[in-house]
Amino acid sequence: MTDDHVDADSDLDFEPEVTDLGFEPAVTDLGFERARAAGEGARNRRGGVPDGLNRRGGFRRKLTSFAVLVGALTTVGGGYALLAPSSGADNAAVSSADIEKGRQFFQVSCISCHGANLQGVTGRGPSLIGTGSAATYFQVSTGRMPATGQGANNLRKTARFTEEESRWLAAYVDSVGGGPSIPEGDLRVGDAQMAEGGDLFRLNCASCHNASGGGGALSAGKVAPGLGKATDVQIYTAMLSGPENMPVFSDNQITPEQKRAIITYIQNLKASKDPGGAGMARIGPVSEGLVIWTVGLGVLIMAILWIGRKA
Repeated sequence: MTDDHVDADSDLDFEPEVTDLGFEPAVTDLGFERARAAGEGARNRRGGVPDGLNRRGGFRRKLTSFAVLVGALTTVGGGYALLAPSSGADNAAVSSADIEKGRQFFQVSCISCHGANLQGVTGRGPSLIGTGSAATYFQVSTGRMPATGQGANNLRKTARFTEEESRWLAAYVDSVGGGPSIPEGDLRVGDAQMAEGGDLFRLNCASCHNASGGGGALSAGKVAPGLGKATDVQIYTAMLSGPENMPVFSDNQITPEQKRAIITYIQNLKASKDPGGAGMARIGPVSEGLVIWTVGLGVLIMAILWIGRKA
């Protein structure tokens, strides 16, 4: 073969092209497609990125999103914990001696229904974990607990424990299970806030307890008790614990100051007199006149019938 022949054939030769994935032949001038490197078929068609790199990038994006979510939840939760009102009023310090006395009373009077660890006993009594001292104080100080039996309602009766003993029991339950605490201090506000208390009472309480606090019937044989004998602390702890059919009014729904306004209104309502006649559930003089008219008319009819028979 001559040198001229070699020079003529040199136009058919091509230089190899080195890529980032290894040695690959380039496309020739004759239109032949270069050979594909191993793994090139696994490239991502959208961006030309290998699937392995795409998977690593997707994992990093998910990890970043998760970290951002956790950070946001932590920030919101921390801000809520700092800004939200507390669940109880000014709590007094409870000594270990009080808790020990409460434990002794609990073991004698409560353990058979509520369990040694406050976990509750099926068919006897519910768990007390998380109910706090507020619920225990309300139930014990109003005589509802210890209960005499299972039923739709546990009505108020003479308390078995004294005020001090009720607080001992409440302190023990709170030390084991935690929860809303018994409020301390003055639970009433001035007369200027009594109107607000009346509005809140009519909005949140009157539908069950009656506009005058006398109580009323509910569905399924249940009743809302009257408030005539309820003390300031009992009303406040009832709002915190939501006994039986009553909803829980946390400090996020009704603030401690608003609770005090409601208590002030209720106690003022009970202390108010009804000059000129009976209270008649505070409906007004129309109800008194109606009762007098109905009773008087009935007595008159009976007298007429009696006279007629005698005649």
